[in-house]
Amino acid sequence: MTCRDLGGPCDERFTGKNHNEVIQAQDAHLKEVVAAGDETHREALEEMKGRWKRPISGMGWYRQVKRDFAALPEGA
Repeated sequence: MTCRDLGGPCDERFTGKNHNEVIQAQDAHLKEVVAAGDETHREALEEMKGRWKRPISGMGWYRQVKRDFAALPEGA
């Protein structure tokens, strides 16, 4: 999956054995690039942080990512 697939602004690709690993990779990516001064990712980083402050909408996003990950072809 890409940063854009998860709500970010770029096409950086993330891989993992499951959707949780992909989400963790994107979270780390957002933190890293914003800390390095990339403002294009700040909105996605703030959304990521806020997602867990709003559990109902955050779980909706999480479930959608889980479905999207499951729908990917093996090895994608």
